[in-house]
This record gives sequence, C-alpha cells and structure tokens, in this order.
Amino acid sequence: MARPDKLAEYLLELLAPLGPVSARRMFGGAGLFHGGTMFGLLAREEVFFKVGDANRADYEAAGEAPFTYPTKDGTHTLTSYWRCPPELLDDADELRDWARKAVAVALAAAKAKPKRSRAPRS
Repeated sequence: MARPDKLAEYLLELLAPLGPVSARRMFGGAGLFHGGTMFGLLAREEVFFKVGDANRADYEAAGEAPFTYPTKDGTHTLTSYWRCPPELLDDADELRDWARKAVAVALAAAKAKPKRSRAPRS
C-alpha cells in the first residue's frame, strides 16, 4: 500500500461522492473527516473506520479487529475504530457503503456527546 499521503489522496478520490470528505495529518497518520466529524483513521498504511452498534457486526463478520497501538505500558486498543477490510480499496462502491455507515456512526456519536459549557468571562 502507498504512504499515508498517497493513501489519503486515493481515498479522497474514491469517497468524493459522499460529500465534504477531507484528510488531516495527525499522530503519524491521518484522520478522515466528513464535514468536521472524524469517521476514519489512516495508520500504518491501513484504513480504520468509526464503528458502533450499527456496523460492528460487519467488521466482525469480515474478521477485522479494532485499532491498536503500542504504549510504554503495553498495547492500547481503540475500540471505536476498526480496520477496514483491505479488499474494499479495490471496490469503490463497497468502500463507500462502509464509509457511509462509518460517517453515520460518527455523526450519531457526536450528537450523543454532551456539550462542554464554557465558564463565563469576567
């Protein structure tokens, strides 16, 4: 697979029909955003999409797993992002379906998150 910049460019081209999709560098990889909501992660030349109750079974059925990374205290698992089956990168329609579901999960999670209130200025 290509380096994250090339992978991001490729994904942005494939996902363009979904609307305002962008990629931003972060933590040695890149985040995939729809509008301002993150729905994907590019790391180690792999694609990870946002997962929730609505789409987790798809990833489990495909034999995929959550995103993990090493820390000084051992491996940390980020259960909200799972690896996208690599064969989807060769099937634009199917990739868009999985991405569409990831965007829906990310938007629902953002809606459910309580808003922070700002302290009044003095």
